[in-house]
Amino acid sequence: MSAFIGIDTSTTSTKAIVINEDGEILGVSSSEYTFETPFPLWSEQKPDLWWHATKESVQDSISKAGIQPSQVIGIGLTGQMHGLVILDEKGKVIRPSILWNDQRTQKQCEEIRRVIGKPEFIRITGNDALTGFTAPKILWVKEEEPENYARIKHVLLPKDYLRYKLTGEFAVDRAGGAGTVLFDLAQRDWSQDVIRALDLNLEWFPLTFEGTQVTGTITKKAAEEIGLIEGIPVFGGGGDQAAAAVGTGAVEEGIVSISLGTSGVVFAATNSPFIEPEGRLHAFCHAVPGKWHLMGVMLSAAGSLRWFRDTFKKDFSFDELVTGARDISPGSEGLLFMPYLTGERTPYPDPLARAGFIGITIRHTFEHFTRAVLEGVAFGLRDSFELMKNVGLKEITQVRVTGGGVKSSIWRQIIADILNVEIVTVSSEEGAAFGAALLAATGAGVFNSVEQACQSTIKITENVAPGPANTVYEKIYSEYRTLYPSLKGTFHRISDILT
Repeated sequence: MSAFIGIDTSTTSTKAIVINEDGEILGVSSSEYTFETPFPLWSEQKPDLWWHATKESVQDSISKAGIQPSQVIGIGLTGQMHGLVILDEKGKVIRPSILWNDQRTQKQCEEIRRVIGKPEFIRITGNDALTGFTAPKILWVKEEEPENYARIKHVLLPKDYLRYKLTGEFAVDRAGGAGTVLFDLAQRDWSQDVIRALDLNLEWFPLTFEGTQVTGTITKKAAEEIGLIEGIPVFGGGGDQAAAAVGTGAVEEGIVSISLGTSGVVFAATNSPFIEPEGRLHAFCHAVPGKWHLMGVMLSAAGSLRWFRDTFKKDFSFDELVTGARDISPGSEGLLFMPYLTGERTPYPDPLARAGFIGITIRHTFEHFTRAVLEGVAFGLRDSFELMKNVGLKEITQVRVTGGGVKSSIWRQIIADILNVEIVTVSSEEGAAFGAALLAATGAGVFNSVEQACQSTIKITENVAPGPANTVYEKIYSEYRTLYPSLKGTFHRISDILT
């Protein structure tokens, strides 16, 4: 029996998953670590943490799978996107990685818009210059740490530092590369125009590969450290959201995935590079060869429900919390919730956006507030859907939902009603790591395509059709959309007063 390993290097842990040629999960293991916030807005991590965690997770997952290292014939990589890892001429890490959730680079984002022009930058890269992306992080090092900048010979993403440790090769998958916002999105490769305009060195950036291509093989040294066999091919893989989409089967146009975790991600595979002209949606290359994707991100999705529970009913389980909302009529008797607890990204890239309950009356009970939170998050997800339709993605036939939030049947029904589309859950629950393993299996020839790999291994477990509540929600959504534009000025003025 041959086996494949998917490795997911996230912000707080590295997970390794072992699957066989049928896509059956044989073993899973995860090793945790922390990140550092040495100053306000900063978020950093030492790359060695990823390597140590990878060694532990791979060895433990193989042990749980009950296989021999010689049975592993391919490895796929995925992990946190947008982080900056810089190496010197000897391949040594120059400074801790600046992570995706670091917010220090607003000045550099403004500089990118000034030098290239916002419309032109979006046209080339598919995205606006935002603080989370990699490009402004490089400019920050250039301006704030010139001695470190002068030593740069290689620029990598977090999972691609792990690739380097495994293979000795400098490479990046095209889904991850697009997330640096230094890519020409349509050409699926580094944009020489953008890199030169920002006065960066094109030689720093590694070769790019599709998710199913071989990027190198495990070296003897790495094999000895990690407990595998020298020469195992390591495939391109993908950034965490693209690999997670593979892991849920969102690889064909018309199938959308929603990840309802602390944040909410709406992900749509596309056959061509759609771009939202104002950069309110992210447009990246997919991990599926020759495909792209659109992505909307709301910052407080299931995180809104957790905040509500922890603040007002900390002794309640989530099941107890949402059960009371079942008997409240759609629309919560006019109570609306704006889910901007930590600012927002899509459709309003505004760190000063704030949450709120609107329309409170004496009739409203705790259960009304609970249902309003569930509905408000679903309305926020719909904002991304509407943007996707506006840029040309007309046919959304099915939404595949994952994450802790979708364990609630009430919430699944509310989402189906508000989006007015069929919601399904799927058999795969290991997300990005499973997707990375499928990309490796496809690259090794087990499947003819990523699409076939998903069709063969991922099964639908439940269907939820929209119900009659959709009629009410259509009218309420029209009013929900007016809330942020009406209150934006208030949010910003209050921030000015208090800072």
